[in-house]
Amino acid sequence: MKASQEKQGAPFAVRDCTLITLATGVRAQNLKEFCDNLQRVPVGSVYHHFWGRLLRPQFDEPEYNNDFASWAHRGLHDPLLAERLSMILPTDFDDLDGLRQEVVEVVEQRLDESEMVPWAKNDQQFHFLHSQMVLFDTGLRVTRPEELAGAIPTLSTGSIYYHFIEARRRTSGSQNDFSVWLEGFGGEFAGLQERLCNVDPYFSSLKELRQILGGHDVWGPPALSDGKLVIRDFGRMVCLKV
Repeated sequence: MKASQEKQGAPFAVRDCTLITLATGVRAQNLKEFCDNLQRVPVGSVYHHFWGRLLRPQFDEPEYNNDFASWAHRGLHDPLLAERLSMILPTDFDDLDGLRQEVVEVVEQRLDESEMVPWAKNDQQFHFLHSQMVLFDTGLRVTRPEELAGAIPTLSTGSIYYHFIEARRRTSGSQNDFSVWLEGFGGEFAGLQERLCNVDPYFSSLKELRQILGGHDVWGPPALSDGKLVIRDFGRMVCLKV
């Protein structure tokens, strides 16, 4: 977000983006290789495998929320590890190094529990990827906060990704661009700003997130692991013992 957008009265410049997926050249066929390689790949690869899926074309509803969990289930046929990895919330961590370390610790725990190292077939190896963002200016400008609710439903999923998810990597306090812009209007829209900051995007598709930001409550899919059920709506996430 350009600094000019933070000034009171400056219009909000809506941008769009797409991701170009790139290979790191690093892959893993078993869980031990995965753990070792995870610690040496660029930290951007960790980001890609947690968040990049949102801009990836999906032909059906993904069973897990990150690529690591999906591989544990489909490649290693280890549903317990898959569930544990799926319960990791990237929004709980201040930086990607902390997120990476959490994944490493979950995997190391599973290795300690296993009598044999889980292996994947040759055609089901995990390929560590990363991505490069291509940014576009849509030409759309929002001049007043009152216009925001009407503008959001018209935005592309790429715009939602850039302004609400990728923004967390480049704004102070890991905020979204909408909240940063609202700061420029003083405390007049503090309530709206707080509600936007309270939205956790991780369990939502970009289309669902667009509905939520536009003012529509959407329940995300529940996640079950180790006897705990996680459910969430617009601004709350609840963990229940079952």
